Amino acid sequence: MQVTINGRPHQLTGDVSLAHAVALLTSAPAGVAAAVNGTVVRRASWDTTPLAEGDDVEVLTAVQGG
Repeated sequence: MQVTINGRPHQLTGDVSLAHAVALLTSAPAGVAAAVNGTVVRRASWDTTPLAEGDDVEVLTAVQGG
């Protein structure tokens, strides 16, 4: 299945959850937000949120600094 993650196409196979897509980009334990097709998904639902062909996923990581 083809999905877009942070503006880049990704070819994924099998049943893939939002948690899997997030793990492709970051292993940060906190400070991460994710949205599918413009809708923010609560972290507690990432494992049970399936991705489908053509979905647009955005993963944002909080950055600290000055």
